[in-house]
Amino acid sequence: MFRKVLVANRGEIAIRVFRALRELGIPSVAVYSEADRDALFLRFADEAFLIGPGPATESYLHIPRILETATKAGVDAVHPGYGFLAENAAFGRACAAVGITFIGPPPEAIEAMGSKTAARQLMQDAGVPIVPGVTEGIATVEDAAPIADQIGYPVAVKAAAGGGGKGFRVALDASQLRDAFEGARRESEKFFADSTVYLERYLPNPRHVEIQILADRHGNAIWLGERDCSVQRRHQKLIEETPSPVVSPDLRRRMGEASVRAAQAVGYFSAGTCEYLVSGEEFFFLEMNTRIQVEHTVTEMVCGVDLVREQIHIAAGEPMSLAQDDVHPRGHAFECRINAEDASRRFLPAPAPITAYREPTGPGIRVDSGVQAGSSVPDIYDPMIAKLIVWDTDREAARRRMIRALDEYVIEGPVTLIPFHRWLFEQQEFIDGGACHATLAAMADAPTPIPVPEGRPEPPPAPEAPDAEPLAERSFTAEVEGKRFQVRLFVPEGSLAAAGDGHRAARPKRKREKRAGAPVGASGASGAVPSPMQGTVLKVLVELGQQVAAGDVICIVEAMKMENEVAAHAPGTVKELNVAEGQAVQADEVIAVLA
Repeated sequence: MFRKVLVANRGEIAIRVFRALRELGIPSVAVYSEADRDALFLRFADEAFLIGPGPATESYLHIPRILETATKAGVDAVHPGYGFLAENAAFGRACAAVGITFIGPPPEAIEAMGSKTAARQLMQDAGVPIVPGVTEGIATVEDAAPIADQIGYPVAVKAAAGGGGKGFRVALDASQLRDAFEGARRESEKFFADSTVYLERYLPNPRHVEIQILADRHGNAIWLGERDCSVQRRHQKLIEETPSPVVSPDLRRRMGEASVRAAQAVGYFSAGTCEYLVSGEEFFFLEMNTRIQVEHTVTEMVCGVDLVREQIHIAAGEPMSLAQDDVHPRGHAFECRINAEDASRRFLPAPAPITAYREPTGPGIRVDSGVQAGSSVPDIYDPMIAKLIVWDTDREAARRRMIRALDEYVIEGPVTLIPFHRWLFEQQEFIDGGACHATLAAMADAPTPIPVPEGRPEPPPAPEAPDAEPLAERSFTAEVEGKRFQVRLFVPEGSLAAAGDGHRAARPKRKREKRAGAPVGASGASGAVPSPMQGTVLKVLVELGQQVAAGDVICIVEAMKMENEVAAHAPGTVKELNVAEGQAVQADEVIAVLA
C-alpha cells in the first residue's frame, strides 16, 4: 500500500478522498491555490502546500508545479479526484515518469475514451451500441452540412474531446447548423484546447443513464448498477438517482454487460462510468468517464461499496475486494447537487460568502461538502457547494426523505438550488419518474420564479460565520516556503487580539441577512443591457449602430465554467457598446445601451 498520497483537487471531492486515506491509515497531502487559502478541505489533510494563484491554469492544472510539490512532500501516489487533471493522460504519464502512481486508469485508456470519435469507433467494434453518426472529426460547417442531411435533423454537434455538456450544441434544422457548429467549436477550444467536433443524431427526450464499473489489474471487471442522471439543465446534471425508474432488469443487465466489454476493450482498471442514452428498451453509448464521478455517492449508498477505497487498492496493484456475485443493490438513493446558482434567473451562478450554514442530519442522510459558515464560494471554480444524498427502502420513501433533508438544510449568503430541488421533488412528473426535460429547458431559457411552498415551518437558525460570534480560540495559517502550517491562539472570549500590539477590540455581532438576487435586466437606464453575473466576455455578437430585435444575443459571458447569453430585452439600435472579448465584467455592469 502507499506510504503517502497527494490529492490534486479541492473542495468536497478532496475531503472525500482524504477521509478514505485516513481510514486506510495513509498520510495525505493537499495542494491549494491562493484563492483557497482559507478553504475547509485543507484541514482534512496531514500536510498542505500552496501551488499558485487562483486561476486553475496556474494552480490545479499546472502539472509541473503539482509534481514538484509531490516530490517535495515525498508522496508515492496522486489521486486526481474528478475534473481538473482527472482525465489527463499526460498527467498520468508525467506521474509515472517521476515514480509516482496515478490513482486512476492507464493513460492509454484515458486517451482511447477521451476522444469521443475514437471511443465511438472502439465501442462499435466491441459490440456496444452507438448513436447513429460519424466516428471522426469534421473540419468545417460546409463539410458538416451533407453529413447532417444524411443523419437527419435534429443533429447534435459535439466536441470530440468534450464532456460534462461542454462543446455540445443542437441544430433542429439546417438553418441552425452554422451557429451550432461554431458554438461547439468555440467552447471545445476553450475548455479542451481542441476544436474538433463531430455529428450524431440528436435524440430529443432520451434518459441519461450510466453504469458504474470497477476493474483491477488482474483481469477482473464488474458493474454496480445504474444511475439515472436525466434531470439536467444545459446538459449539466442536477439530480441523480439509483436505480433508474425507467430501466427494466433485462435492460440493466444488458447495459452492465456492455459496460464491462467497453472496459475490457481498452484495458481499463480503476473506477469508471459508461454513460448511455436510453429510449425504451434501447440504449446507445454516449461516453466513458475515466474517473470517479460526482454522483458516485448514490451507488455507494445502495451497494455498500466504498468506490474511492477500491480505487486506491486497485492503484496499489491489489485485486478488487468483491466479485460480480457480491454486488447486491438495496433500496433507493437520490443526490441533489447544491450549487450556488439562482434557478429563477436561468440558473445563473451566484458566488458569495456563506454567512450561515447547517447541514441536515438523521437516518439515511449523507452530505459531502467542502464549506462551513465563513467559507466563500469563489467565482473562478465550479459553483457546487455540496452534495446532499439520501437513502431509503424505495423511491417514494427516499423522495420524502430528501424533501425533509432539504427543509432542514440552511445556507445563507449565496443563492442556492435548495428551493429549486425542494420544488422539483414535489412535481407530479418527477414523482412519476419523469425527467422534467421541458420544464427545465424553459427555466434555463428564461427567468422562471420558483414557487415558495406554503405551510412549511422555517428551520431554526443556523450557526453563523466564525467572525459573527465571539470565539475563545483563534486559528491562523502561515506559509513557509509554500508549505501551510496551522497556528492556534487563545484570546479572551468576546474580543480580538490585534497583531503585534495586544490591542483588543469588541467584535460586533453581524446581522444575518438573506441574499436576494437582483432581477435580470435591472439597470438604471431603460435601454441598458446589464451583465446578469460577474464573469468574462467570451464573444461580442453585435456592433455599434447595429439594429437588434428583442432576444438577440449581445454577447456571451462565461462565469464559473458556464457560458451565458446576454440578450437584448427590447428592439433597438446599439448606441453604446462597453465591452470587448476577453474583458472581465461585474454583475449589473452595463454591457450595451439600446436606443
